[in-house]
Amino acid sequence: MQNVALIGCGRISARHIEAIEVNPSLQVKIACDIVESKAKAVADKTGARVTTDMMDIAEADIASILTPSGLHPKHTVELAERTEVPIIVTEKPISLTVSQAEDIFRRMEKTGKKFLPVYQNRYNPLVSFIREMIHSGRLGRVYQFICNVLWNRDDNYFAIDWHGTKDLDGGVLYTQASHYVDMLHYFFGEVESFNGVGGTQRNLEVYDSISAAVKFRSGTVGTLNASVNAYQKNYATELTLIAEKGVIHLSGTNLNQISHWNFEGMEKPDLDFHLTHEYGKGHDTMYEHIIQENWDAFPTRHEILSGIRLMEQLSR
Repeated sequence: MQNVALIGCGRISARHIEAIEVNPSLQVKIACDIVESKAKAVADKTGARVTTDMMDIAEADIASILTPSGLHPKHTVELAERTEVPIIVTEKPISLTVSQAEDIFRRMEKTGKKFLPVYQNRYNPLVSFIREMIHSGRLGRVYQFICNVLWNRDDNYFAIDWHGTKDLDGGVLYTQASHYVDMLHYFFGEVESFNGVGGTQRNLEVYDSISAAVKFRSGTVGTLNASVNAYQKNYATELTLIAEKGVIHLSGTNLNQISHWNFEGMEKPDLDFHLTHEYGKGHDTMYEHIIQENWDAFPTRHEILSGIRLMEQLSR
C-alpha cells in the first residue's frame, strides 16, 4: 500500500480521491490545506491525517499538488527539495510561464525525484485511439483540426479568491483548456507558429475567451477556441479532424463520443463511453500508471514547455 498526500483540498481533490480509492494499492494518508476546515472535510471522507503544513508529510510515498495554479511551481520544488517524498504529482498547469516551468524541471532533475504532471485526457480511451490512428499513419496526413472547449463558469466560481486572477489562475487556456492544448501536442508534436486573440468579457484579470490558429511542425493546422461564458452550463467539448483518409468528430462531456465517422475502409468503432463529469476518468488511469511505474505514459518535457509557451503567449 502506498500513501498519498493531497496538498490542497479544493475542487479537484474530489476527483483525485475517487481515482485513489478505486486503486487497491493506494490510500489517501494525508490531507493538507492552509484552510484546516477543507483538510478536515477530506479527512472525513478518507480517514486521512489532517495537517496545514505542507512539509508535514513524512509518511507519504506520493504527494499530489492540487493548489491554485500559480502556486504549483513553488509547491513542487519546495516539496522536492525539502521533503523525502519520492514522487511528486502536479496538477495542470505546472506553471503559468515557460521560465517557471524550466526552473521546475531543472531543480527537479537535481533532486532525482519523479515529477509527474497531470494531463489525464491522454488516458481517455478515444483520445488514445485517435492518437494511435494518427501516429500509425492510418489516417494519412492530418490536414486540419477544430477543437472547441466551450464551458460555463458562473459568478460563484469566480467568487473563489484565486479564480480569474493573473498571478494564480492565468485564464481560460490554463485553468480550463490546458488539457486540450496538451492533447493537440500529444497528437501532432510541437508547435511551429500560432496567432490568436483573447477577450475579458467578465472583467477578470485574465482572458475568459480565446480563439487561436495554430500550425504544428508536422504540417497540421487548426483552431482552438476556449470559453467559460457558455450560458448556464457547459455547451461543448469537441474535436474535428480533417484527414487524408477520413473525417472524425468527437464530442460529449469529455470527448467520450464519436458523433461523426467517415473513414476509408473502417466502420465506426464502438468506443463511446458514459461520463458524469467533465474531468473524465483519466485520473484513475494516471494513478495506475504510477503504481506500475509506466513513466513513458506522462507528457515529455518538450511537450509541456511547448504547451506552456503557447498558453503564455496567447494569454498576454
